[in-house]
Amino acid sequence: MTIALQYCHVTVNDLDESLAFYRDALGLETRNDVGSDGARWVTLGSATQPGLEIVLSQPHAGRSQADGDALQELLTKGVLPMTVFSTDDLDATFERVRASGAEVLQEPIDQPWGPRDCAFRDPSGTMVRIQQAAKA
Repeated sequence: MTIALQYCHVTVNDLDESLAFYRDALGLETRNDVGSDGARWVTLGSATQPGLEIVLSQPHAGRSQADGDALQELLTKGVLPMTVFSTDDLDATFERVRASGAEVLQEPIDQPWGPRDCAFRDPSGTMVRIQQAAKA
C-alpha cells in the first residue's frame, strides 16, 4: 500500500492577486482554473512534484455560510497555518519574491536546526516560509 499527499489547500481573499503571488513570484505553474456554482478555485504545482497540487480558494467556496464566515475570520486574523516551500537557491528565490512586492517577514538566515530560510506573507496575510537544506 502507498499513500501520497495530492492536494494542499490555501485559503485566500482574492484569487487573482494570490495567483500572481504563487504563480509569478514563487514560480508555480497553473494546473487548473475552475468555476462551479459561483465558486472558483485554482490549482498550482511544480514540475519537481508532479503529483502534488496547491489549491487556492476563497473562504466561502464550497462551504456553508457559517463555515465560510469562520474561515474568513481566521484568515483576516492571520492565524491560518503557514505553508513551507523548499528551494535549491534560497537567495535567488528570496530576491524574486521580494521583487514582486511581497511583505518580507524574515530575510534569509541560517537556522540552528539546519536549513537556511526566509519568510513572507502572501497577499491574504498567510505566512509562507521558503527553505534550503543545509549544505553537508
